[in-house]
Amino acid sequence: MACPYFAVNNLNRDFVGTKGFSVVFRRSHLAMVEQRFPYFKPYLQQALQPDCNAFYLNPLLLTSGSRVDPHIDRSLRSYCKTIDPPTVVSVLYVTVPADIAGGDLILRSHKRKVGQIHPQPNTLIFFQGDLTHSITPVTSSGIRLSLVCEQYSLEGTQLQDIPEFIVESRAMRG
Repeated sequence: MACPYFAVNNLNRDFVGTKGFSVVFRRSHLAMVEQRFPYFKPYLQQALQPDCNAFYLNPLLLTSGSRVDPHIDRSLRSYCKTIDPPTVVSVLYVTVPADIAGGDLILRSHKRKVGQIHPQPNTLIFFQGDLTHSITPVTSSGIRLSLVCEQYSLEGTQLQDIPEFIVESRAMRG
């Protein structure tokens, strides 16, 4: 959280009252990500799927009043307009208040609820990238910090459209 990129989230309007930043990279530049952000390395070694080659990683901080409205991830769309949802999304709950109220991850498929996950510290979860998901409003004090990674399996020109490595932040540009 001391990272200079941490600021009001650069994600879309579905991310209400959240903070974070984003790292876009191809698998070929994983070592650069790990060098620049050594604290992400254990997560990346556990979470990245071998069949994926493009990634959108973002630490996501929620506090009282924060929420994430229903959406399907396609954060790499700003680089490749025709991109499908990610193959998989991984979430590591880094910090979760013991008495958290709200902050649950809700998963839906065609408007039908298929899962509800109450965040637990040091828990790594995966879900299908084409699921609509949201985070219920946090109504307690403290911080809920997670690392979220959209993982894509791209071919040819789609992969070429994705930056090898870039940091997206409202605090500063990488």
